[in-house]
Amino acid sequence: MALQVAGGAGCCGCLPLLGPRRRAAAFLPPRAVASDGAAVEDGSKTVLGGSGVAVTKLGIGAWSWGDTTYWNDFQWDDRKLKAAKGAFDASIDSGITFFDTAEVYGAGVSGAINSESLLGRFIKERQQKEVVEVAIATKFAALPWRLGRGSVLSALKSSLSRLGVSSIESYQLHWPGIWGNEGYLDGLADAYEQGLVKSVGVSNYSEKRLRDAYKRLKERGVPLASNQVNYSLIYRNPEENGVKATCDELGITLIAYSPIAQGALTGKYTPANPPTGPRGRIYTSDFLSKLQPLINKLKEIGGSYDKTSTQVVLNWLICQGNVVPIPGAKNAEQASEFAGALGWSLTDQEVEELRSLAREVKPVMGFPVEKL
Repeated sequence: MALQVAGGAGCCGCLPLLGPRRRAAAFLPPRAVASDGAAVEDGSKTVLGGSGVAVTKLGIGAWSWGDTTYWNDFQWDDRKLKAAKGAFDASIDSGITFFDTAEVYGAGVSGAINSESLLGRFIKERQQKEVVEVAIATKFAALPWRLGRGSVLSALKSSLSRLGVSSIESYQLHWPGIWGNEGYLDGLADAYEQGLVKSVGVSNYSEKRLRDAYKRLKERGVPLASNQVNYSLIYRNPEENGVKATCDELGITLIAYSPIAQGALTGKYTPANPPTGPRGRIYTSDFLSKLQPLINKLKEIGGSYDKTSTQVVLNWLICQGNVVPIPGAKNAEQASEFAGALGWSLTDQEVEELRSLAREVKPVMGFPVEKL
């Protein structure tokens, strides 16, 4: 989940209705990756918390796939579908096999296609050519009218149907609910015990909520594997509000959404060429002007490694330890570039130099529920 607002102007005011269940597609399900100990040992994968589920050290976020409310200039067409499929295939080809989606991505809006359905379709098409290992994470929307643990299981089964699989590697609570969070956590534990999910997590949880969730799940013997939050070089709130430290203390993996600040840290956008759509209201020309010294330093450091600014900022997050970034890939070129963030490391001096420069940039406001 990667919603952001600036100055209180939100892009998350509309909660779409979710589509009907579909029958699961009949195809060879993706192989589980939970026991891939060799890959963990050689450093290509990491384990989500204490779950035993191994995923690549960088994943791909699928928020934009099928979306018409925030991404894609409010339109979805065959060209964008082909590009998203290219992003999936390029990720697999590059060795990135961890994909994060959600039931609300692309759901319930005219012209949109559910992201889960697209991911399931891409997996099916790839499986027809070869057996691939894919780790899937999706999320439960804590909508006010959803009550009790049964709502979690019901939503999960609908997600599994759209994805075309019998189980997934990670199921997360997308945001804390207005009420009923204890029931939602019980629903996660039920799903884990029933073998429908291999690990459970939360998203946009504050330090207090994170500790409460960890304790409640622990009483059921279920490890809390992850907390997915907004985290990037220019949005370091998890370092300041205790979330990162708590994740490290309790052995909970921090999954970082918006790790390249929705493209602002790539160097693609300039004061004369800001992003279009809702992002243009967040990453304004004025903001991008103040960001330029940091962008210049990213390019300078990247040049010494033959890496792009995007690869440098993703590597910066990985260097924080216990962090799995999930940048959103809309095409094959982006997915291939993301893979270049792996297999090397910034020096400690470079990490701190970038952090120091980033302090000069006033961060945008994050997803408001972080403070609930």
